[in-house]
Amino acid sequence: MAEGAEDRVIALDLIRGVAVLGILVINISGFAGPTGASLDPHILGMGGFADEVVFAGGLILFEGKMRALFTMLFGASMVLFIERAEAAGRDGDVLQLRRLGWLALFGLLHYFLLWWGDILFTFAVGGILALFMRELPRRILVMAALVIFAGWHLGGLEASAPQVASEERVRLGAGTPAEVNAEIRFINQIAANARREMAEYKLGFADQVAIKIEERPFWQIEMTWPNLGETLPLMMIGMALYRGGFFTGGWSLARLRTMALVGTAGGLTLTVPIVLWLWTRGFPPQATTAALLYALAVPHLLMAAGYAALLVMAVPRLARTAIGRRLIAAGRMAFTNYIATTILMTAIFYGWGLGLIGTIDRVQELGFVLLAWALMLGFSAPWLAHFRQGPLEWLWRSLTERQFLSIRR
Repeated sequence: MAEGAEDRVIALDLIRGVAVLGILVINISGFAGPTGASLDPHILGMGGFADEVVFAGGLILFEGKMRALFTMLFGASMVLFIERAEAAGRDGDVLQLRRLGWLALFGLLHYFLLWWGDILFTFAVGGILALFMRELPRRILVMAALVIFAGWHLGGLEASAPQVASEERVRLGAGTPAEVNAEIRFINQIAANARREMAEYKLGFADQVAIKIEERPFWQIEMTWPNLGETLPLMMIGMALYRGGFFTGGWSLARLRTMALVGTAGGLTLTVPIVLWLWTRGFPPQATTAALLYALAVPHLLMAAGYAALLVMAVPRLARTAIGRRLIAAGRMAFTNYIATTILMTAIFYGWGLGLIGTIDRVQELGFVLLAWALMLGFSAPWLAHFRQGPLEWLWRSLTERQFLSIRR
């Protein structure tokens, strides 16, 4: 069951390579500052106009889109894994459940030992749920996914609307005394949380792990439920796309062009006005949170679909170029690159490493993004020239197979 280059679906690898690089553009603020930095370019008190431009650009081009690509690819890869297991006369569902169980454990370790922003545990839970739906007819699978996706986010948007409206009234000076006091308490709580987190992240490795175990042992479970309304339907859409031949040459060029145009243009048309509305108001926290979690969900999905179609069209030519081959290699080692990026960034920013947390602005963060990109693109291809898989991919597959597989070519 070891996978060689000849077994790969190149489009999946290339898109995954783009996604693993692109997601760092958003995650970098979570490494370099408190959790609230993903919502507010000014939370560290040093954001200028250039930082706002970087933050807004990230919202428009990367936020939610890279995560959506990753999630759809995960759903597609689940089906591919099961198909290949069953072609070899094995029980693909059992192997996939075992695989997801190990992924959940990796996610727990990732959170407790390294970083609060883990997505592996949520992927494991969403994958288990998606597994029970994979044999639905493609049309029903997509329709069910869209209903779950739309219902979940519309419900969240409706629930958050009163807080957003109250925040806007306070901004305009028309809020009631109760609304003003509530807004002040909310802002003070954000500041207090940021101070607490910054103090925690400046501690040593053992102290940070101990705090998570003692104070937030169920963080990932708490975070999984709010994210399932995005994760599960996107996996279902990825499954349907794979089964429909989207990643394997089964779509016509005209159909891909239509998806690329409608998805990218439609997503931008919806995203830009929302981001500009937030920007002109200084990215108010209630409204920004509601936008990131709910209001921008459909634009995220549209743009991710558009990006995917663009990349599928680009595969035949891009795969023959040096950068294309390196992106494909980075995608084949996405798990290793994802965890390695966390190790690198926490070593740079956390107290057990260089301790740079809270000392750089948004523009400077881009330098660290470029550093990680260079390392991922520079390391992955040479590694795969000598080994069948990335080290974590090999470990994950070996644990799933219950035997140490050959990794050397």
